[in-house]
Amino acid sequence: MGLSIFERGRLPRWLPVRQELDTTEITDIPGAVAEAVRAPHIASRIPEGGQVAIAVGSRGIDRIAEVTAAVVAEVRRLGAEPFIVPAMGSHGGATAEGQVAMLAHLGVTEETVGAPIRASMETVVLGHVAGGVPVYFDKIAATLADAVIPIARVKPHTDFKGPTESGLIKMIAIGLGKQHGADTLHAQGDFRFPELLPQVAELSLERARIPFGIALVENGRSRLAHIEAVPAETTYEREKELLQMAREKLARLPGTALDVLIIDRIGKDISGTGADANVINRYYRGPLAAKPTIQRIIVRDLTDDTDGNASGIGMADVVLRRAAERVDVVKTYMNCITAKKPEEARIPLTVDTDRQALYVALACCIGVMTETARIARIPDTKHLERLWVSEPWWEAELMHAGTLTPEGAPEPIAFDHQGMFANGAAGLRRTGT
Repeated sequence: MGLSIFERGRLPRWLPVRQELDTTEITDIPGAVAEAVRAPHIASRIPEGGQVAIAVGSRGIDRIAEVTAAVVAEVRRLGAEPFIVPAMGSHGGATAEGQVAMLAHLGVTEETVGAPIRASMETVVLGHVAGGVPVYFDKIAATLADAVIPIARVKPHTDFKGPTESGLIKMIAIGLGKQHGADTLHAQGDFRFPELLPQVAELSLERARIPFGIALVENGRSRLAHIEAVPAETTYEREKELLQMAREKLARLPGTALDVLIIDRIGKDISGTGADANVINRYYRGPLAAKPTIQRIIVRDLTDDTDGNASGIGMADVVLRRAAERVDVVKTYMNCITAKKPEEARIPLTVDTDRQALYVALACCIGVMTETARIARIPDTKHLERLWVSEPWWEAELMHAGTLTPEGAPEPIAFDHQGMFANGAAGLRRTGT
């Protein structure tokens, strides 16, 4: 591809740095789950001799299979018989088989968690809210279970802001609503989610026999920092508090202004938008009111665990061809259509090599000289403890931040004979380059 015309100016040097993040971590998952579930006001809610559906489905949660297995063990210890239901809206191609396969990707199988998986895309309507919006709920969970226990990570959402965002309320409203519920609620517009999702969840909590949920919060390294059993009647108020906890622990990029951000991989296991909008500070409607501002974003690849779902690739400005060629259009389109966001699947400027991508991204910046460009490279938006930053950015701003420590001397941004990065991967998670 004749893009050499844009290779103007000498690239700055860059250096590896380590960022200070919240490191609070739970090491004993079974112990933490047991403590949460065995609390008298929680344990008494398990129906002895009953069938209990444990709802699982969010991707990228730290040690989710271990958490699920521990919940299964506690439910069984309390005299009930647990089974697993997928709670992931339209994901997995909106098929039962696809959702079971997604659970397996998460490490959740009958063998690993000790309970059977019962999957179906059929739903029942529990009632209506907000002037007639139907509330859909997983048919198996609604008709076969004496109790339903959702397991969900609480964190800032990528698409909307409100008192509650991602967490138990969203999983109950959208995840357990399957494709019908997800499609119906997204059709209302996600600007309505702050008030609509709590209404849907409240009705579901009342009519679907949800005694409590298991809420998870991760630290700045994306490791579990908090596990809590939240009673149904306090779900909304407690989730607001847990969201604030999660927001305080969330890892973010340093600094105030960045010219080019290089992301080694995006995927649904990283974020619902492939790359967390709360980290890159942009969404389809434009930049978010957070720092750093970022002029251009390069995406180098998709994660293996996203299984071809490239939702969110449209937020990048330049992508490598290998990323574009890994897109599974059925999975990606189903996700984007259900979310009413076709822009999530738009493919940006596509090039063959890292060298082309970096020079094209710089050429698309405003008011930037190549030699003094502020450039950063990260493995993905979940892992921000180590990153590479250009020397001009380090000297102008980051070295004074007090939260970053150099892990090496500045060195040239180098490319191999194929035009791919020859350095910059040390300290980052391996990306296959």
